[in-house]
Amino acid sequence: MPKTANAKQLQPAHKRTLRLLSYNIQIGIKTRRYGQYLTHSWKHVLNHPQRFDNLDRIACLMKEYDLVGVQEADAGSARSGFVNITQYLAASAGFPYWDDQTNRRIGRFAQHSLGVLSRYKPSGITEHKLPGRIPGRGAMAVRFGDGSESLVVLIVHLALSRRGRLSQLDFIGDLVNDYRHVVLMGDMNCCSRSEEMELLLNKTLMTEPLHGLNTFPSWRPKRNIDHILVTPTVEVERAEVLDYPLSDHLPVSMEVVLPASVELRT
Repeated sequence: MPKTANAKQLQPAHKRTLRLLSYNIQIGIKTRRYGQYLTHSWKHVLNHPQRFDNLDRIACLMKEYDLVGVQEADAGSARSGFVNITQYLAASAGFPYWDDQTNRRIGRFAQHSLGVLSRYKPSGITEHKLPGRIPGRGAMAVRFGDGSESLVVLIVHLALSRRGRLSQLDFIGDLVNDYRHVVLMGDMNCCSRSEEMELLLNKTLMTEPLHGLNTFPSWRPKRNIDHILVTPTVEVERAEVLDYPLSDHLPVSMEVVLPASVELRT
């Protein structure tokens, strides 16, 4: 269950909008050119003070949203000074609910994780291990409300290999088809027009509102590999990539209108 504060109010019936953000934060590392993958590689294994200056700036952006899906966080290892990055962002941005899913543990050195930050109280969170030859990829299913009218937000970070992504999106398609109201967000490592995305769209009723929203690399975006997709019951009012280059990815923002049957509790 999510970490929470005490409150039991329903969102008013007239207010059904939800502001969404998906961001691969690269554990708080700001990258400005390809060469820094080599020269700044030590930041992936060692702690450094500038990481938290950058995370504070990321948290300032997140304050404007109702629900944030985070990829490439750390659950509290040596490289983050044993600070849980999702928890740190939630506290800095003023989110009352947060949770994370650690998918790959490398001793004390790294705890690769996904995270969710929410202004509304989830009714349940389920962790899924995604298939693949190399373990360490997962999906978080964050549910709001109860029964068939619940909203499910899936947060993912998919494999680098096309074969792995095909297997993982086939698995995710089965998860999506278990629910009526679904949002899928994350770093999918594939473009809108790819074979992998076609597999997902053909298997489910999901759509991607806009194609070609390039997010990678953040300093000169040429590839749209970060996505937010929705089922037909979730109405999209706005979708955009934000020019907020505090990682090697740019964040994706979306505002949606939910069905009146979905209950959001604070």
